[in-house]
Amino acid sequence: MIRARVITCSDGVSSGHREDRSGPAVREMLQNNGYEVDAVVVVADDCDAIATAIENGTGDGARLVVTTGGTGIAPRDVTPEATMRVCERVVPGFGELMRSTSLQKTPMAALSRAQAATRGSALILNLPGSVSGAKENLQAVMHLIPHALELLTGERVERHP
Repeated sequence: MIRARVITCSDGVSSGHREDRSGPAVREMLQNNGYEVDAVVVVADDCDAIATAIENGTGDGARLVVTTGGTGIAPRDVTPEATMRVCERVVPGFGELMRSTSLQKTPMAALSRAQAATRGSALILNLPGSVSGAKENLQAVMHLIPHALELLTGERVERHP
């Protein structure tokens, strides 16, 4: 079973002013698709905190790290920058597919910086912070994740849905 970690990037949630709804929604989707989610971690919209959480996730053995939040263009939306601090390569097709799917629901999707990147043999996905945006974007790329992980290791990845 593929181990995954979910990271919610939100000043409001990390300060206790807002409930985390997107992290648990992403965890449920991943579990329903055969992934073992070891934790849902909450961090502030801070480059260092997000980068450290990603490093911790992959260091703990997560092959898939999914972040929610911080993918817009507001000043505190820094998740893609934090991700690229600790990742080697962007996988442009994931972001393109996520935006294309979201554009069918809202014209504002063009402002999203949702993306995917690689860190060693792990795949990092940056999803929007809204529950609907996170779920739609994850669903759009879910079918690609197992093969991407296989390509990163050169080994067959077993999933048990």
